[in-house]
Amino acid sequence: MTGKTGNETPMSRFARDLLPVLLVGASLCLAAPGAFAADEADAPPRGPAVTVLKATKSCFGNIVEVSGTIIPREETQVRPERPGLKVADVMADAGDTVTAGQTLARLTPPEGGSVQVLAPVAGVISISTAAVGATASGKGEALFSIITRGEFDLVGLVPTRDIAKLQVNQLARIKVIGAGEVDGKVRRLSTTVEPNSQLGQVFIGITTNRRLLVNSSGRAQIKTGQSCGIAVPLTAILYGSAGTVVQVVRRQRVETRRVETGLMSAGQVEIREGIAEGDIVVARAGALLREGDPVRPVMADAK
Repeated sequence: MTGKTGNETPMSRFARDLLPVLLVGASLCLAAPGAFAADEADAPPRGPAVTVLKATKSCFGNIVEVSGTIIPREETQVRPERPGLKVADVMADAGDTVTAGQTLARLTPPEGGSVQVLAPVAGVISISTAAVGATASGKGEALFSIITRGEFDLVGLVPTRDIAKLQVNQLARIKVIGAGEVDGKVRRLSTTVEPNSQLGQVFIGITTNRRLLVNSSGRAQIKTGQSCGIAVPLTAILYGSAGTVVQVVRRQRVETRRVETGLMSAGQVEIREGIAEGDIVVARAGALLREGDPVRPVMADAK
């Protein structure tokens, strides 16, 4: 250790006192690059925050929808066998459910006596024109129309591409206006299509104890198959001049992936090609995000 000398000048004392300060400054300068790098590594990512989610696997039902009209599958007309009869009494009305052999009305011939009109089949009376005092004839207007066994069909039109997916006896779920949901089954398929519209007719038999209104509207959903694959929300799909794309976040930057879509169900879209399970997908794709843009991903369930 160097001691002070009696001939030390003011300038030399200043240099001696400044030396420790210079050494500390030099040390700080040498340490600065690493400190700055650490601060940069710890800094939050640049760019806007975007809501993301993981692409997951899901199964989609291949559904064919049929809209149409409810009609009786078969109607039986009830008339007396001989002319010249008058209606003396009416025992049933439209909307009634009747059994085979049930008395519907009583008629009187000119010579007196009584003739009973019986239901030839079980079912639901859809129309009744029987009125006391009216004339009944075997060739005139039917006294009663009975929907045989209370069976109905939903008759609708579907595109040619969907007819190929349908088969007799496929199950259907039908929403009927005024009656709610009922079960059905494909009963018959048209063998021809209308040339201009390219639509074919489908008959779906309805099984229910509910009273249905003839000519009411209904919509059937028929599940024709199932496909399982990667699923994303419909909002994650972006349609543009580049085709159908999904925006993926990788290393905190946007990547645009062109995809092939499949079936849709409940707001989800099947992705058959373009992304894999576990990919981080922008939940709501938008034209403002471009390839390579930095973003701050926020998981949808973490918001």
